[in-house]
Amino acid sequence: MGAGAPGGDAGGPVDRGRASDGLRSSLSGLTTRGRSFLAAGIAAAGCAYVLGQGELLRVGLLLAALPLICVYALHRTRYRVSGSRRLAPGRVPAGSEARVQLRMDNVSRLPTGLLMLQDRVPYVLGPRPRFVLDRVEPGGRREVSYRVRSDLRGRYRLGPLQLRLTDPFGLVELTRSFSAHDTLTVIPRTEPLPAVRLTGESSGYGDGSRRSLALAGDDDVIPRGYRRGDDLRRVHWRSTARYGELMVRREEQPQRSRATVLLDTRRLAFEGAGPDSAFEWAVSAAASTLVHLLEQGFATRLLTDTGDSVPGGGDGYGTSGGQDSAPAAALMLDTLAVVGHSDGAGLSRAYDAVRAGGGGGFGATGGDGLLIAFLGDLDEVQTELAAKLRQRAAGAVAFVLDSAAWAGQPARAHTLPSVDERLRRLRDAGWTALAVPPGAGFGELWRQAGTAPLGTGTSGGRR
Repeated sequence: MGAGAPGGDAGGPVDRGRASDGLRSSLSGLTTRGRSFLAAGIAAAGCAYVLGQGELLRVGLLLAALPLICVYALHRTRYRVSGSRRLAPGRVPAGSEARVQLRMDNVSRLPTGLLMLQDRVPYVLGPRPRFVLDRVEPGGRREVSYRVRSDLRGRYRLGPLQLRLTDPFGLVELTRSFSAHDTLTVIPRTEPLPAVRLTGESSGYGDGSRRSLALAGDDDVIPRGYRRGDDLRRVHWRSTARYGELMVRREEQPQRSRATVLLDTRRLAFEGAGPDSAFEWAVSAAASTLVHLLEQGFATRLLTDTGDSVPGGGDGYGTSGGQDSAPAAALMLDTLAVVGHSDGAGLSRAYDAVRAGGGGGFGATGGDGLLIAFLGDLDEVQTELAAKLRQRAAGAVAFVLDSAAWAGQPARAHTLPSVDERLRRLRDAGWTALAVPPGAGFGELWRQAGTAPLGTGTSGGRR
């Protein structure tokens, strides 16, 4: 960083740079006005030499010298500036705003001149923010802020921060950049879903068959310390007398229900693009489902047609229940923030992942999980493959989208089964299948999925 340029990274230590940029790089900062002055001065000096006009020569030299003097003065300016950026929050749903606060500190012993501050942001977040900072006293600071908003999910880089130094005549502008940047993650929109009981679903921490009752005798009971709210009828008096504190029996060991959310991301399964496209609706609905299932206590995972599972490793399922679900939900939403179309032709990899059991399916003990699928256009083969996925799940709900209808285009005749035909085949296989018309509200469709009997479905509602 040359002398007279701001030093330090955004949020980092001050960079005590040396005059290494040289005057050559500073000359490149001449504005249109400065270049005009220089060209006019050289032309006037040349004409004065040819014509022998001394007065014109002095005028020409003055015009040519003025921008060069400004370049040298701006280059030799010795103040130093450090900058930082604060982004709050770092993760926002699509359509929501985040606030970016910029702070500039003058860490030199000299006051600064006029500073023009500019932050680089992708065009989808709005116009590039620019600020003019007047004189900053030694040791002083200035804070400015702006807001960013995107209707498109994704991960966007903010920065680096740039400072433009200018002279009082506007003949020279020098731009210096900080190196640090921040990342704004725009996650899909989610909506709260009603607590309905889907076909084949047990509650997350299970009732009835989901509970493992203690079959051992009274002497084999493993007690634990009394907690506020425990039923006094569960007090184990023998252990209480032994340990000298109130102990209760562990009569139930809840087992977590599992759920898989399958998202079809095939490029050939969806037409159109933008926030109102069928694919973006499927991504947003999948995000709402994941958050809802985790809040309901399900061990949940996200599966795509590529066979990739999130979270990965272990048994492939996210932690369930209350606040413990937050890390898993954040991981899945971050994944959905950047998920795009795959080049796959079918659902075979997802089918293999479901059949694998353990980390890739619903377990080898009979497939007692819940499968929620968001499917795009399906041909004959993929419809049959999707129907077979039902065999591995205790309950299965499919939301089927007709991307041509969403894109306002005519249906692809003779190439794909109609939506009604796809629904019929899925329902015959035991799915609760629902068609998703353009503009449908997912909350209403979710409610209908909870009230539809096994192997049925409706066409869904509209907003």
